[in-house]
Amino acid sequence: MATDNSNRQTALWPLPKFNFQVKIRNGEASFAEISGLDTEQDVVEYRAGNSTELSKIKMPDLKKYATITMKRGIFTKDNRFWEWINSTQTNTLKRESVVITLLDESGNPAMVWTLINAWPTKITGTDLRSAGNEVAVEAIELTHEGFTLTNS
Repeated sequence: MATDNSNRQTALWPLPKFNFQVKIRNGEASFAEISGLDTEQDVVEYRAGNSTELSKIKMPDLKKYATITMKRGIFTKDNRFWEWINSTQTNTLKRESVVITLLDESGNPAMVWTLINAWPTKITGTDLRSAGNEVAVEAIELTHEGFTLTNS
């Protein structure tokens, strides 16, 4: 009986993290680094008044989601993230769905994080040094109301 080694190979090796894409604001954007795909659940300790136990029980409480930080090279005449954060100051905030897709070695989606109602809270411009020769990099921080995770 022949075995299918392709499924077995996929299960044995973790996914590389360097091949990903981001869909944001009705288009794709290139980023060098993304961090903050974290979620955390608070814990509530509770002891009923008629409990005979001399300890509290622990129950899940509200979830918290980390701020997403995305870093990318600066391109001439590409101000879309500055325009987006400036729209928050004029009370015309447009919350967006942001889709972050980790691709497998064949370029197919392996894991997809979809941020719900994301909007920028901070943009950090590049540092400038006359003695340096690095690429100019900016960072954008997004807050959101949670995310869904889909495995392909």
